[in-house]
Amino acid sequence: MMLSSRLTRAILFRALRHLLLMAGALVFLAPFIWMVLTSLKPVDEVFTRELSLLPTRLALVENYTEALTRVPLLRYLWNGLLVCAAILVLQIVVLLPAAYAFAKLQFRGKTWAWRLVLLALMIPHQATAIPTYVLLHHLGLLNTLSALIVPFSISAFGIFLMRQFFRTVPDDLVHAARLDGMGEFELVWRVMLPTAMPALFAFAIFSVVWHWNDYFWPLLVISSPELATPPLGIMFFRNEEAGINYGPLMAGTVLITAPLLLLFIAAQKRFIEGVTLTGVKG
Repeated sequence: MMLSSRLTRAILFRALRHLLLMAGALVFLAPFIWMVLTSLKPVDEVFTRELSLLPTRLALVENYTEALTRVPLLRYLWNGLLVCAAILVLQIVVLLPAAYAFAKLQFRGKTWAWRLVLLALMIPHQATAIPTYVLLHHLGLLNTLSALIVPFSISAFGIFLMRQFFRTVPDDLVHAARLDGMGEFELVWRVMLPTAMPALFAFAIFSVVWHWNDYFWPLLVISSPELATPPLGIMFFRNEEAGINYGPLMAGTVLITAPLLLLFIAAQKRFIEGVTLTGVKG
């Protein structure tokens, strides 16, 4: 009797937990669902007195055609892809050796250098935006793609994340590579890089999502529409072309959001694995 009662409570608890998780997921997904459905509606159905979730007449072809033709949306997507890829490559080139040094090497000033990395994690990018803007102005890099890439080529969060992962790598593996005659830089790229792929996948998703969705910094340093990234391009679309026609505007937003969703779905397993592994050892 007692076993049956415990089993019943466990089943009820599991059901309640799943209901709460599904309710929370629905709250987070509601804006995206509304965005997709609005992108399918004609203009006269976007604003109505009655709350209508599904469109009575599909305007899929009209809205998505207008989103792709009225403004250079594909150009904005290409700019976003180029900027995110360049930032990610530069970040990996810097963070892997830095994280390896903090995790596996002993050198003078290591403790204070690590404290500076942790301090950089606590300073929001917006706090240093104006000094960075002035520096880019003196370098003549404003209104260029370099202005979107160079300030983010070093990631304190990436160094922290990879350092946590490298601390889980056995020291025997590092010693064996050194006995084989590998130098420290060769060891980083030939031994530690393949080992760190799960954590790199996790960091790559964080980096790409952050910079793909960044609106503040491109708005500050970019003035030419042809150099706009996807979020900034949507602003140009809305102000200059779409007006109050929210169907094409939502269609453009769906097209901008879709690559991130596909990226996360494709790398979901690696992302969870990488985040889990980086938290094993402090």
